[in-house]
Amino acid sequence: MDELTTKILKFRDQRNWGQFHNAKDLAISLSLEASELLELFQWKRSEDVIKDKIEDIKDELSDVLYYVLLMSHDLGINIEEALESKLEKNEKKYPVDKAYGSNKKYSEL
Repeated sequence: MDELTTKILKFRDQRNWGQFHNAKDLAISLSLEASELLELFQWKRSEDVIKDKIEDIKDELSDVLYYVLLMSHDLGINIEEALESKLEKNEKKYPVDKAYGSNKKYSEL
């Protein structure tokens, strides 16, 4: 993750774009890129999109990750530690014995 973040920062800094990157605008950009991923699937069968648009899916997932890494860096969040912490929380919210094979929200288990 650190190597990718370094590359992203270099790309941004070479273009002097850091001046435009505040938490609000980075969050908006992250959401917009995720929406572009969703748009690929709109009104289509998942299987068809995966077969026909895998390169576009890769690009949009990369854009999402770009903004996740950039925003976490700028906010001083260790994203790997944050993900580990979130997984631990989810382990408690979704215990295997209650959640196995279920698509219910934790409050409904």
